Amino acid sequence: MLKFSIITPSYNQGRFIRDTIESILNQDYPNYEHIIIDGGSTDETIDILKEYPHLNWISEKDKGAAEAINKGFKMASGDIVTWINSDDYYEKNILSKVNNYFFDDDKLDFLYGNRSVLLPNENKLLTEKSSLLCANDLIHMSADIVRQPCSFYRMSLLRKTGLLDDTLKLVFDYELFIRMFLLTTPFYVDDTLAIQRDYSTTLTRSNMRRQAIEIYKVSRKYGAKLLDPIMYTSVLKKILFPEKY
Repeated sequence: MLKFSIITPSYNQGRFIRDTIESILNQDYPNYEHIIIDGGSTDETIDILKEYPHLNWISEKDKGAAEAINKGFKMASGDIVTWINSDDYYEKNILSKVNNYFFDDDKLDFLYGNRSVLLPNENKLLTEKSSLLCANDLIHMSADIVRQPCSFYRMSLLRKTGLLDDTLKLVFDYELFIRMFLLTTPFYVDDTLAIQRDYSTTLTRSNMRRQAIEIYKVSRKYGAKLLDPIMYTSVLKKILFPEKY
């Protein structure tokens, strides 16, 4: 049985963070640590964290989500690592499934699956499937095809790639995944692993054009061309039509 290190960056998400904590606490898998890096919340978040003695958490100002997650990575002691944001949550009993894949194949370094999107204002839950991908797909096709809360990777792979680039404010996961995919062959599981909330004030929704600029810079850094599909699927559409995302 492998140990999971699950990091949650948090800032003033007291209305959601209990769902995140409970979705991990109620898994059918006991061998994990849940590390919460809070950026100095002023809402009810800290009071909620104090209710859960199993959590390993700190609360202090930071420069953004990437820096917070990097702090969590440095604290982590597990074999398998991931992060999930404080407004998202896991499907039931997925950690045991993920463990089995990694435990049965010691050459497997990166696993990802599907996500469901919760639209609270419309009371809708939509499932989005991914597919089997490689680094070239991320660089040339789309930055939006591996959903971060549905990804798990070995600590040994994280040590090889290094931590998140904290100069990026929005697409630090995309940049890390490119580095990881350049080092290993990812494994796709056709199963829904996590639920992401989508609402108007998420960090991404509030900064669509900045996200597009960061995707452009990262994809070009790794070899994307101006006529590659990513320039339309993940850059121009976010700049021209941010309200539709």
